[in-house]
Amino acid sequence: MTEAILLVGGKGTRLRPLTVHTPKPMVPAAGVPFLTHQLARARAAGVEHIVLATSYLAEVFEPYFGDGSDLGLHLEYVTEEEPLGTGGAIRNVASRLRSAPGDPVLIFNGDILTGLDIGALVSTHTASGADVSLHLTRVEDPRAFGLVPTDSTGRVTAFLEKPQTPEEIVTDQINAGAYVFRRSVIDTIPTGRPVSVERETFPGLLSSGAHLQGMVDSTYWLDLGTPQAFVRGSADLVMGRAPSPAVPGRCGDRLVLPTASVATDAKLTGGTVVGEGAVVGEGARIDGSALLPHSVIEPGAVITDSLVGAGARIGARTVLSGAVIGDGATVGADNELREGVRVWCGASLPDASLRFSSDQ
Repeated sequence: MTEAILLVGGKGTRLRPLTVHTPKPMVPAAGVPFLTHQLARARAAGVEHIVLATSYLAEVFEPYFGDGSDLGLHLEYVTEEEPLGTGGAIRNVASRLRSAPGDPVLIFNGDILTGLDIGALVSTHTASGADVSLHLTRVEDPRAFGLVPTDSTGRVTAFLEKPQTPEEIVTDQINAGAYVFRRSVIDTIPTGRPVSVERETFPGLLSSGAHLQGMVDSTYWLDLGTPQAFVRGSADLVMGRAPSPAVPGRCGDRLVLPTASVATDAKLTGGTVVGEGAVVGEGARIDGSALLPHSVIEPGAVITDSLVGAGARIGARTVLSGAVIGDGATVGADNELREGVRVWCGASLPDASLRFSSDQ
């Protein structure tokens, strides 16, 4: 059966303060670490052996997932002593693979939430005889992404940097962060130094005449690299817009974990998740937000499209909109924090001290 490599070594700098104490793939989304959703989807597609390429806060992963048997998987962990980039990370774990030289190996980025048909990507790879196959997705505005044009058969013709002018936008297809490599191709990646598959490996293979195949899959796709995207992804998982067999409950407007406490007149909507041991007080209104374990929302607070970190406390009648509150932080009563405001882990804001948005 096809095996896989999961790239989970990034520092998640854009997600801070969420990633100060927690690696990005372990930040809870819809009640469980985001990585759980990726592992569960891979297992549902028939993958049994996965090697996790770790680096930042690497010691967190194995104590949580162990050998993977609870998920029906065999997991192995390889830690980079120094960051090696996407290509370097893939090469660094090659010795743990069991595949024969011609076999397909799945590779996933650890920060992409997607409804990709994994089986279809593997089938496309096998049927086309490609050296590498890439999951491509279409986006309305591709200016923030590298472009991947293909010919009429789906064969990749170029890898283009982020377009700077309208004339440079020759396709709306972008690299969606999931690949199938022929096992022997992995062994051609240089060892002992950082390598980017996007900037070095793929263009190099293409220029050498290798066959790179693209498969456009237009199902759900979201890069969870920013707090706003992460909150949205969690809500989409709760509401069933993003598929995952690992959501711990029925899909709907809200997900309340078993040990959480929610006042009877509190209103939870828009895919809000209330984590283990969290408390939501009387009259609070929470929409499209993620409350991480043991956070406390005091009576009358209004929270929209925000993430409240583990053990954080939000005071009575405080308003959050598009905000991120770090683990263990306290926001006093009658504050208002909007649109992109981030409160660092352990910080404390007194009552009625702030009416602030990041664009002010």
